[in-house]
Amino acid sequence: MQLDSTTTETRPEAMGDVPGICELPLTRAVVQYRDLHEMDAAGGRIEDIGLALVIEGKFASTAEVVDLGSGSVKVLDLSTELVVLDWVYDPTIEHVAELITASAATRQSEELQSYSRQLGLRVLERIGFGPLSRPTFLRVGFRDICRDLDLHEGTSIRFVLGPGRLTRAHLDYDACALVFRTAFAEPDGQLEHALSVAFPEADLHREDPCSPTEAVSYHVRLPIPTSLVETRQVLGRMRRGLAALMARFEADRYVSVETLMETFGARETLASLQIYEPSVKTVRVRPPIAGSQVVH
Repeated sequence: MQLDSTTTETRPEAMGDVPGICELPLTRAVVQYRDLHEMDAAGGRIEDIGLALVIEGKFASTAEVVDLGSGSVKVLDLSTELVVLDWVYDPTIEHVAELITASAATRQSEELQSYSRQLGLRVLERIGFGPLSRPTFLRVGFRDICRDLDLHEGTSIRFVLGPGRLTRAHLDYDACALVFRTAFAEPDGQLEHALSVAFPEADLHREDPCSPTEAVSYHVRLPIPTSLVETRQVLGRMRRGLAALMARFEADRYVSVETLMETFGARETLASLQIYEPSVKTVRVRPPIAGSQVVH
């Protein structure tokens, strides 16, 4: 018997509120989520890594997930711009659900947080580094930098440039660019010079405001990494440049931060991942100098 595709009784319940996008339930999926997926407060907390396991994904517009960095339970709207990186087995989802229930009953989430972190790292090791997983690797690495230089609730680093002059730096994970937001509508020449010195090989851009209520921001664009090794190198350049800015504008604060890192060491979660990468060495080829001859 031929079924009519328009018959509502034959349509799966999964993703039924988002016609034409997907016909599979998202339960058990490991997904990337961004600010646009957040249904409550905006994302960007220091413990979150933007990688989540979907606990209940019957409807994409109200998917219940647990972040694989913080272990916090969120309700997200996953109906647009969704990236599914992996799937877990039923026993894993059942165990996570048991941990969520136990943490709610005892109001202690340490076991859920610990298991979520371990699961997140195992997922990253399994899927490896690629164009789709790159933002997550960058977010994990930048989180370590924030925790070393300026630990607070958000994933950003604050700099006091002078009296009444504050800027915050966060990472655009897709563009691999540090974004420095100021509080003024006019260009900041001192900050521009400091950024050019701290990041000499980066591509520095100023974003001028479109309205009187907006402020100037600066984008420090770094090379988009193509491997985990390159990702760690780029993050190392970010760390050194941000530390140089702190030493320039807040010397006393830099001394205390440097002392702590010398004592406990710098955080680098990506160094603990066991990911196979081809042992291919690349050498940058510079363009020939004007007037020189090319030997064939």
